[in-house]
Amino acid sequence: MDYFETNKPLLAAAYEAWLAMGPLRERRQRCMRFTFGSQWDDIIPTPDGAMSAREFALKSGRRPITNNLLRRLVKSVIGRYRYSRSEPQSLPADKRQAYADNNLDELDCRSLEEFLISGCVVQRIASERTLRGSGRWVDVVSPDRFFATPIADPRGWDSEIVGMLHDWSVAETVIRLAGNDMRLAAAIRSHFTNLRQRADGDLSPSLSADDSFFRPADPGRCRVIEVWSLEASEVLECRDPLSGSIYTAPVSRLKHIEVTNRKRAAEGRKLIRYKWVPRTEWMCRWFAPDGTILATSARSTEHPASHPFMFRFYPLLDGRIHSLIDDVIGQQIYINELISLIDHVVSCSAKGVLIFPTERKLANMSWQEVASAWSSPGGIIPVKGPSAEQPEQIHSSGSFSGATELLATQLRMFEDVSGVSNALMGRSSSGNIGAEHYEGEVKNAMIAIADLLDTFSNFIAARNDIL
Repeated sequence: MDYFETNKPLLAAAYEAWLAMGPLRERRQRCMRFTFGSQWDDIIPTPDGAMSAREFALKSGRRPITNNLLRRLVKSVIGRYRYSRSEPQSLPADKRQAYADNNLDELDCRSLEEFLISGCVVQRIASERTLRGSGRWVDVVSPDRFFATPIADPRGWDSEIVGMLHDWSVAETVIRLAGNDMRLAAAIRSHFTNLRQRADGDLSPSLSADDSFFRPADPGRCRVIEVWSLEASEVLECRDPLSGSIYTAPVSRLKHIEVTNRKRAAEGRKLIRYKWVPRTEWMCRWFAPDGTILATSARSTEHPASHPFMFRFYPLLDGRIHSLIDDVIGQQIYINELISLIDHVVSCSAKGVLIFPTERKLANMSWQEVASAWSSPGGIIPVKGPSAEQPEQIHSSGSFSGATELLATQLRMFEDVSGVSNALMGRSSSGNIGAEHYEGEVKNAMIAIADLLDTFSNFIAARNDIL
C-alpha cells in the first residue's frame, strides 16, 4: 500500500488556473524587460517577415539607443512612498514584532515596485516552521509562481483555487511538511529520490504542455505545489444541555446522536440538540509534481475563513490588469525611436568635411599631411598654381524635420500619461517658488496616482489586520 494519496483532478484544476494566468505572466515579463532597460526586444512585423526591434534598427542603419524613463518613474513613486509612509504604531505589540522580524518596511517597498511594474502584489502570511525557524512569516510571492482561478472581484473573494509553486531543497521540504513525523520525513525523501530517477518525472502526458509548472528551474530542487481549494462540507452544530458543551460534529455522527437521544428520552433526560449546517472551508494540499499529496491542512490556522495569500490586482475591471508601466510603454518606445532617429541624422550629417581640389595639392605632400595641417592651429598648407576653386569646409546640422520638437512633445506626454510630473520627482516647474507652493504642486501631482497608491495602501492595511 502506498504511503501517500493522490488527487490528480485537483492538480489538473490548479494547472488550468496556472495556464489561464499565462497572458499575465507574459505581460509582466515584457514590463520587467522595459523597466530594467531591455527596450528593443519586442518582435515587430517587417517587410521581410518579423524580427526584433533591435535587429530592425541595426538593419536600417540606426543605433538602438535606450533612454530609460520607466526606471526613473518607478524609483520616483517608490521614493515618494518611502517619504510619506509612517511607522505602524497602531499595531499591537505582537504584530509590531512580526512586522520587525519580517523587515516589512523593505519588503513592502519591493512589493510596491512589483505592483507598479506588473499591477500585481502577492504576499503569503503563515505561522510555520522554515529554515529561518518557527515564527509568523511574510513572504513576497512572484506572480510567475502564483496561480488562482479567474478573479473578477477586486478583493479576490471570488477565488476558489489559489496556490503557488515552491522550489525547495530536500531539507526544507522535510522541515516544512513532515513536522515531527519521522516516517513521513523518510517517505518524502524517498519519493523525491524516485521522481529524480524517472526520466519523465512521472508527469501526466495530458498535463505536460507547459512543464515549467511541474519541473523546478534547478533540477537539484524539489518542486512542491501548494494548492488551496474552497470546498463545501456539511456539519452538525450540537448543544448538549447535560454537559453544557457546544461542539461541531460531522454528519456521519448523526446516527450516533439519534441513538443517544433515544436512550435519554427513555430515561427522561434532556436531549442533545443539533442543527444541520452547510459550510465552506479552505483545504490545503501540498503536491509533488506527479499528483502525490505530501501533506494536507484542514484550513488556514491563522485565518480560519481564508487561505494564507494576500493579493491585489490593479485595476481588475472585468478581470483585466493594467499596470502603471504597461500604460506608458508605448510612449517609451516612441521616445527611443525618436532619439535613435535624431542620432542617425546627426551621424549622417557633414561635420567639418573638407573639400580640397586635387590640382591644388603639392605632389610631395600627402593627404594625411594636408588633413593634419588643416586641423592644426596656425597650420600652413602650400598650394600650387592659380585656381578658381579654393579648399572649403562644410558643416551641417542635419535635417531633423521637427524630430526634436516631437521628442519634447513625447516627453511631456510621458508625464501626462504616467501622472508622475516634475514636482513628484523632486523638481519644481519654476525655480523661484516658495515651500508652500511647491508642496501644493506635489499634492496636485499625487492626485494622478492616488488611486494606485491607495489600492496598495489598502492591501497593506488588510495584510496588517491578519499579521
